Amino acid sequence: MRTPTKHSLSTLAGAAMILALSACASEKTPATADVAVSKNAVENAVSAGAADLAPAEINLARDKMMRANAALANKDYALARDLANQAQADAKLAQSKANSAKATAAAAALDADLRVLRDEVDRAAK
Repeated sequence: MRTPTKHSLSTLAGAAMILALSACASEKTPATADVAVSKNAVENAVSAGAADLAPAEINLARDKMMRANAALANKDYALARDLANQAQADAKLAQSKANSAKATAAAAALDADLRVLRDEVDRAAK
């Protein structure tokens, strides 16, 4: 069995230090990109009709966006990043619910139209 050499231990320590420094740097990097992406997700959800069709979810996303912007202004980048990611998830959920509600309404309208057509065909056949 080979024992670790001084060189391999120092290499391992150096790699650990680089990882630790990169983790610290990411906490100090402004989360402006994360906030911008989540803002876009909220806008897309609103455009999809989430304000009317999924109001609870879009309001939650908007609240988290405001809190993310406040955290960004206070230079609490880790909190801003977390809130922005949560806002993006809430906005996507709101958009999905809005799209689902629209699809359900369209399917119901199509079913109603088909019933009318069937009734007309039945009357014509008699």
